[in-house]
Amino acid sequence: MTPDWRKPVGMLAILALILVWCVAIASLSATVGGWHGLAQLAFYVVAGIVWIAPLKPLLRWMETGRWR
Repeated sequence: MTPDWRKPVGMLAILALILVWCVAIASLSATVGGWHGLAQLAFYVVAGIVWIAPLKPLLRWMETGRWR
């Protein structure tokens, strides 16, 4: 079985997704820093979980070549 090109491309896409997400969340830190502590906690917990949502279709595409 030969290596597939989708896996390296998918890994680069995952790294790019993480980088973009980190920059987006970090750019909001000045605004979020002024919020109440529990609101900050809720924001960062949700932000820490939401980035995972696009990974399922991306990982499926890496394995099968299909988005659905």
